[in-house]
Amino acid sequence: MKDYEKAKRHIEVTVGDSVRILRELQALSQNDLARLTGIPQSTISAIENDKVQLGVERAKVLARALSCHPAVLVFPGWDIEHESAA
Repeated sequence: MKDYEKAKRHIEVTVGDSVRILRELQALSQNDLARLTGIPQSTISAIENDKVQLGVERAKVLARALSCHPAVLVFPGWDIEHESAA
């Protein structure tokens, strides 16, 4: 970790933001993600707009489709340095 350099800029990312960012990075539409997961497009939209909570089971399904760990979706702003010092 000695080559690790902290980001110069930090922004707050919500759970919905993390889903949208990962979806867009993979060039998927909400409809594409709905087809991959079986989660209705309207629910994906609501998650991305933080109108509906993600929940553990949906996080697992979305994480599989987005090729990431569910924690990336559920804890987008988790700061390991801050948490480990507590």
